[in-house]
Amino acid sequence: MVDRSSGRHRPAHHGAPQVRAGAPSASAAKFDKKTIALVYDFDGTLSPRPMQEYAFLPQIGADPAAFWAESNALAREGRADPLITYMHLLYKKAKEKGVRIDRRDLVAQGRQVALFPGVEKWFDAIGAYVKGHGQSHGVALRHYLISSGLSEIVEGTSIYRRFHNVFASEYWFDAYDLPYPKRVITDTGKTQYLFRINKGIEDLGASINQHMPEDNRPIPFSNMIYFGDGDTDVPSMAVMRKNGGHAIAVYPPRGARAKCVELFKAQRCDFFAPADYSIGSELFKRTCLLLDRILADIRVAEEKWRLGRGLR
Repeated sequence: MVDRSSGRHRPAHHGAPQVRAGAPSASAAKFDKKTIALVYDFDGTLSPRPMQEYAFLPQIGADPAAFWAESNALAREGRADPLITYMHLLYKKAKEKGVRIDRRDLVAQGRQVALFPGVEKWFDAIGAYVKGHGQSHGVALRHYLISSGLSEIVEGTSIYRRFHNVFASEYWFDAYDLPYPKRVITDTGKTQYLFRINKGIEDLGASINQHMPEDNRPIPFSNMIYFGDGDTDVPSMAVMRKNGGHAIAVYPPRGARAKCVELFKAQRCDFFAPADYSIGSELFKRTCLLLDRILADIRVAEEKWRLGRGLR
């Protein structure tokens, strides 16, 4: 799919229809709540470090710890949004160093981003698990990414094509010598995209504020699992759990798990596990447990739907 606002390719939507708020179901004679959505954060969830640290910061000679400390300090002093601040500071420092980085450079940087163990094979493995499940007839599985990181860098990673859609921060490159933030996705702003997935309104030019009855929403929250790693994911986890969805917190395989334990005790997530996406890992097994539950719930909902139709 081509994002016409930027002329670049987006992950394919596989022909998924855009559902308008208040619109009737596309097929009144078919149970259509059979899509499962796995939704991921990126930094700290799929990748061990912030994506900018793999190529962007080294290219401009910036120490990561010093850069983030400066960015956070500037945001506090100016009472500015931390994400807009970091996006501005990245290019300000690049300009100071005489390094011109455009969109093509950022996409190329994505090839240097490291991923946690098993991530590249995860999508096929989870897809095979769902396909082989006894309750999976007619069920579709989608993967989504919602990140405050840069969409251009994500596009250069080996897993970009595995996502049904990517929602991430972006730059405008054409109108300014110093690229200007085009889209900034904050911690709380991430929740908007959960509702876009839920309502089937993934066109960012369309509003999601209009009321849509639950029965018209193509992907119920109960069919969704959110994967995150820390405080920045709390709003998304809270929205997911409050609306009947699921969440899993991850931590580095050889790192501290204290934050995930805190999230689990606060009931922000169903499970937590090391960020090892390999087949047979704790994360894989616990994700499959939730998929078992979702698939069973879909089957129950479908049977109730069929029974109700027979009573008309």
